[in-house]
Amino acid sequence: MNLKLRLTVLSFLQFFVWGAWLITIGVYWFGTKHWGGQEFGKVFATLGIASLIMPALVGIIADRWVNAEKLYGILHILYGIILVFLPSISTPENFFWIMLIAMMFYMPTISLSNSIAYYILKNNNYDVVKVFPPIRVWGTIGFIVAMWITNLTGNKDSGSQFYIAAAVAFILGIYAFTLPKCPPQNLIPANATLSEKLGLNAFSLLKDYKMALFFLFSMFLGAALQLTNMYGDTYLSDFGKIPAYADSFVVKRSTLIMSISQISETLFILAIPFFLKRYGIKNVMLLSMFAWVLRFGFFAYGGPEGFGLGLIILSCIVYGMAFDFFNISGSLFVETTTDYKIRSSAQGLFMMMTNGFGAIGGSLLSGWLIQQYFTLENGDKMWQEIWLVFAGYALVITILFAIMFKHKHDPEVIADLTH
Repeated sequence: MNLKLRLTVLSFLQFFVWGAWLITIGVYWFGTKHWGGQEFGKVFATLGIASLIMPALVGIIADRWVNAEKLYGILHILYGIILVFLPSISTPENFFWIMLIAMMFYMPTISLSNSIAYYILKNNNYDVVKVFPPIRVWGTIGFIVAMWITNLTGNKDSGSQFYIAAAVAFILGIYAFTLPKCPPQNLIPANATLSEKLGLNAFSLLKDYKMALFFLFSMFLGAALQLTNMYGDTYLSDFGKIPAYADSFVVKRSTLIMSISQISETLFILAIPFFLKRYGIKNVMLLSMFAWVLRFGFFAYGGPEGFGLGLIILSCIVYGMAFDFFNISGSLFVETTTDYKIRSSAQGLFMMMTNGFGAIGGSLLSGWLIQQYFTLENGDKMWQEIWLVFAGYALVITILFAIMFKHKHDPEVIADLTH
C-alpha cells in the first residue's frame, strides 16, 4: 500500500471512531437513559477539558521519548477499552468520569495524527501543502460514514454506538503500529522551561489589545461550536413524539440529515481561498459568525416536512461555512500576526481558547440553561426557544466583533498563504 493511501486510511479511521457516537450520544442520553441536560453539558465539557491538558503533554512525550506512531496506537487502544465500559454505566456521574478518561486518550490523537502525516510525507519528499489536504478530507468522510453506520444499524439511541467506535479504535490502534517509524525529534531544547515546553509562552500575546480581543472572541465563539453536535440529533429525533411525524425520514434517519453538515464542511473548505483573497480574514470570520446565527435560527423554525425541512437542510449547509471559515481564518490570523518563534504555541493557544475554554463554557452553560429554563416537567425540550437563544447569542457576538475588532485586509499576505 503506498504511503498516501496508508495515511488516508489513518485519517478516515481517526474520525470514524469519533463520529460513531459524537452526534448520536444526545439521543442515547435523553431518549434512552432519560438523564438531565445539566449532566449532559458536563459530559460534553470533557472534550474541552481533555483538549486543555492532553495534547501538550502527549506532544512532549512524542518529542522526547516514544515514537509518535506507537504512542498514537497505544492511545487508541486505551480509548477503545474505555468506550467498551460506557454502555454499562448506570449513572450520569459515573458516565462523566469514564467519558473524561476516554477523551483524555482520544483528543490528543487528533493533533498527533497530523504530526505523523506531516513527518511521513516530509520524510518521503512529498509536498505537504499539496498532498495533505486531500488526505485530511477523508477524515471528514470517515466521520460521515460512522454517523451513517450508527443510524442505519439502528444504534443512534443505543449503547452499541460505543461498541462500534471501540471496535474500530482497536483496529486503528493495531494499524498504527504498521506505519513508518516516527521517532522523537527532540526539537524542544533540553533546558527549555516548563512554560515553553507546554506552549504557555504564547500567553504573552494577551498583553496586546488586538490579540487579546481576538482570543476572547475565539473563546466566546468556541462556546457555540459544539452546540448542534450536542443537541442536533436529539432535536430531530424529538419530532417523533408528534404522532404525525413518528415514522418520518427526519426522525428515523436524523443522523443522515445531520451528516449534511459534515458534507458541507468538505465543500466549504474548497471555497476558503476565494473568500479570504476577496474579503480578508476579518470579514471571513464575520461570515462565519453570521452563519452560526443562521445555523441556529433555521433550526428554530425547522420541521420534518415542507418548508420546515428545507430550513433544516439549509441549517446543515451553512454549518460548513460556520465551522470551517472561523477555524481556518482564525488560524491564518494567528499565522500572519505572531512572531515565528512562538507561532506554534500561538496556534495552540487559539485551539485552547476555542476547543478548550470555549467548549467547556458552552457545554456547561448550555446544559444548565436547557435544564433550568427550557425543559418541561415531562422532560420534553422547548427546542424553538433553545435554538433562538443560541441564535441570539451568536448575533450579539457577531455585532460586537464587527464593531470592536480592527484588522486591515492585505491581499498579498493572504495570496502567499493560500497559494
